[in-house]
Amino acid sequence: MPDLSLVTLAMLVIISLIGGVGITAIGPGGVLVTIALFLFTDLTPAEVAGTAIVTHIGTGLAGSAAYIHSGQLREPRTRQLTAMLALGALVATPVGVILNTRMSGDVFGVLLAAMVMAVGFSVFLRERRAPVRETHRNALESWPHQLLLGAGVALVSGIFGVGGPMIAVPLMVVLGVSILPALGAAQGQSVVLATIGAIAYLAHGAIVWPLVFLTGIPEMIGVWLGWKIAHALPRRPLTYTLAATLVVLGPVIALMR
Repeated sequence: MPDLSLVTLAMLVIISLIGGVGITAIGPGGVLVTIALFLFTDLTPAEVAGTAIVTHIGTGLAGSAAYIHSGQLREPRTRQLTAMLALGALVATPVGVILNTRMSGDVFGVLLAAMVMAVGFSVFLRERRAPVRETHRNALESWPHQLLLGAGVALVSGIFGVGGPMIAVPLMVVLGVSILPALGAAQGQSVVLATIGAIAYLAHGAIVWPLVFLTGIPEMIGVWLGWKIAHALPRRPLTYTLAATLVVLGPVIALMR
């Protein structure tokens, strides 16, 4: 366990809880754990990504169970989309892990900052497009497109240790998938993606297990809270707040460490 102050440990717990809420409420959220580990610890890029990606096994299982319960993951089209996204993850996640292990901390920080800002902007775009194109007949009807999206999401997730939903959900909604099926499918993919990523990072000895539990448990609690929010409250204020936060965090990540 790294030598961290009580304040830092508390911050990791709080940020992980908020990240879990974001995962099931709007998609992006798990990246907050990666950001916190990168900024507030001295872990290597591989340890940051490896530790963070393990937590997404639990959050993916919890999120999938929630969306099975609410019906989205029992719909045939959503199950097919989930399967194709997961198949793409099987192939591309190990490639992302290999790329991570060849990065310096500075390069990882700059790329993480760019990715976080890109996701923030994509969330803004998603909210502008969703009222117009929120239909399950969409640009992802064909399985090759679904497979390609799954591989692309998994490649980025493998590099940074982030959950699939933060990248997949904004992209799926922009392409025409309605928000709740998109969230459900992304949770299902996240289980496969995180499991493959965890195995790969474990092979590199890049998982800090005490921090997995410290961040993973509050993140799973947040997943349950986020699912309740997604079905009970208007998402737009929370979505815009998180998107703005990600855009602002980009330069901070690049400059702070």
